[in-house]
Amino acid sequence: MSRKYFGTDGIRGTANKSPMTAGMALKVAMATSLVLRERSEGKPMNRVVIGKDTRLSGYMLEQAMASGFVAMGMDVIRTGPIPTPAVARLTSTLRADIGVMISASHNPYQDNGIKLFGADGYKLSDEIEMAIEAAMDDDLEAQLPSPDKIGKATQLDDASGRYVEYIKRSFPKGQTLEGMKVVIDCANGAAYKVAPQVLWELEADVVKVGDKPNGRNINDGVGATATESLQEKVVEEGADIGIALDGDADRVIIVDEKGQRVDGDQLMGLLALMKQSQGFLKNSTVVATVMSNLGLEKFLETQGINLERTAVGDRYVVERMREGDFNLGGEQSGHIVLSDFGTTGDGLLAALQVLAAVKEAGKKVSEVCHVFDPYPQVLKNVSYKQGAPLDTVEVKDAISKAEADLMGDGRLLVRASGTEPLIRVMAEGQDMSKVNAAVNHVCEAVQKVA
Repeated sequence: MSRKYFGTDGIRGTANKSPMTAGMALKVAMATSLVLRERSEGKPMNRVVIGKDTRLSGYMLEQAMASGFVAMGMDVIRTGPIPTPAVARLTSTLRADIGVMISASHNPYQDNGIKLFGADGYKLSDEIEMAIEAAMDDDLEAQLPSPDKIGKATQLDDASGRYVEYIKRSFPKGQTLEGMKVVIDCANGAAYKVAPQVLWELEADVVKVGDKPNGRNINDGVGATATESLQEKVVEEGADIGIALDGDADRVIIVDEKGQRVDGDQLMGLLALMKQSQGFLKNSTVVATVMSNLGLEKFLETQGINLERTAVGDRYVVERMREGDFNLGGEQSGHIVLSDFGTTGDGLLAALQVLAAVKEAGKKVSEVCHVFDPYPQVLKNVSYKQGAPLDTVEVKDAISKAEADLMGDGRLLVRASGTEPLIRVMAEGQDMSKVNAAVNHVCEAVQKVA
């Protein structure tokens, strides 16, 4: 059964256009209440946590969702701007039944999205999301409770402080960041207050970038998907490290003292080595997606560590980690999941673990964070307006030819984005000319039919 609203990371779209309208948000809240109540096996359900990032449209969607939940008899706890992993954490610690994060992650401010968490702090399953979609088409008003059963909404004033204390506890006891100069890029997003606060309380010399949100500048030339200004700032300040979060702070990119980017694959390799040496890497396995570099897989093999791959999306990484009882996973894009501490990707948490590794090694970030040589990899995106380009004969033939050309020397991955109208074409291998040729061949085929 195809999805109408939910993608790989909740519902996402342009604000004030379907599906990201106030009316749709209202229906999502009402339908979510009904579906989870039906599945609660008689357990009373009455509490929802709603967080958001700094987008202008967050005000509209927050109010709409709060209204929907309250109308269904749920009590709403609003947190204001706060990272996605903080919402997941608070949902669990506040013993809420549902968690909501209003954010479009790394997208520009014109977009927004809705991510849903269960009482355990984990994102809802595909099955439950499909059930919510089905319920949205029902007569929701016919299922409204009586006036005396309507809920209420309150503001949690210390939400940020709770998250700051939780994050600090993940850092090695007795250790500080004294003597380290850290440039933190908050993407003008959800972590603009908490990230600098955590680093300052751990005694780092903190330089802030992207910490002045105005509703329209989230991810605008800053953050994990636009690290150029951070890279320049690290070199200019003579800093030891740069940390770039995205709009909702569930991913991180590190910049070393030379101004060079360190992606999620290198971070997973580093954290895997650290946990393995400490005896804490469960089942000697790391979970990554099909996008992670082949070089990471080959490197981990030499260390006696297995790499398991999933579909793209940190929710699928988390699902596999739970199934296999693994405690480290992530994506090349910087979603790092450390299940010993949390239930979803957490950029600030991952950054602190990297900082701990750097402090323990007593070396420069460029030495500590470069753990393997990646295979040459090329990723290109091709936009399309409608239809399903990957189902056409022309594109299928192009993919078959590209795969044959790379056989034995690399791999090809072609997929549709779960959040945007894009076809993503990625190839990697030891021969850069073959890699480029494979990607270009497929992209040209997609462009002809798109």
